[in-house]
Amino acid sequence: QVQLVESGGGLVQAGGSLRLSCAASGSIFRINVMRWYRQAPGKQRELVAGVTSGGSTNYADSVKGRFTISRDNAENTVYLQMNNLKTEDTAVYYCYAIVSAATQLQYAYWGQGTQVTVSS
Repeated sequence: QVQLVESGGGLVQAGGSLRLSCAASGSIFRINVMRWYRQAPGKQRELVAGVTSGGSTNYADSVKGRFTISRDNAENTVYLQMNNLKTEDTAVYYCYAIVSAATQLQYAYWGQGTQVTVSS
């Protein structure tokens, strides 16, 4: 079993910055992909950014140039640096990971979510 624990959410004014962290622990052989998703009230969960074990990244168009995803493979941690935040970034942000076990089987895990609220 693997646990993902997010931190770093909070309340910030528009134009401000926040840094989210997600630490993975448990039965981990290798973390293949780590992603951040978000879900605003009344909306579907959407992909924000992802990073592979090799460091390749992808972003939603709405956050390109403002958000940066990074990971520390030694610490099994992924970060999301969010700059120039907008009110429309308000959502619960979820960490997601695809983890290989020693058996080479892959499993997907979600964190519990962290609230980000951007005020005008």
